[in-house]
Amino acid sequence: MATTLTIVMLFLVAMLLLPLKNHAEIIDAATTEAPAPQPNTNISTSNHFPINHGITEGSLKPTECGPRCTTRCSKTQYKKPCLFFCQKCCAKCLCVPPGTYGNKQVCPCYNNWKTKRGGPKCP
Repeated sequence: MATTLTIVMLFLVAMLLLPLKNHAEIIDAATTEAPAPQPNTNISTSNHFPINHGITEGSLKPTECGPRCTTRCSKTQYKKPCLFFCQKCCAKCLCVPPGTYGNKQVCPCYNNWKTKRGGPKCP
């Protein structure tokens, strides 16, 4: 009987002290200052987009895929399949590598998406 009473008392004391500990953590978190926002230095002067806009993964909006893929596929003789797969890749990755060929390393999602046979899916 005494051990049960002791366990119950320890439990009650622990339950009473728990809110005090959490309250102290909340006060500590509230008194620390938030970091000041840093200015964005990746701004192109001509169009006010970051320099890597459209190149890095997730930087495009789905509506921007068409023009980027048109540029990407402009020099191929297989325009329809190039545009089809480029737009599919852009919709998934929200980026298109710069230029008409290569440069896939700047967009890992675009670069690493493979066909069933293991070849590159994205042009």
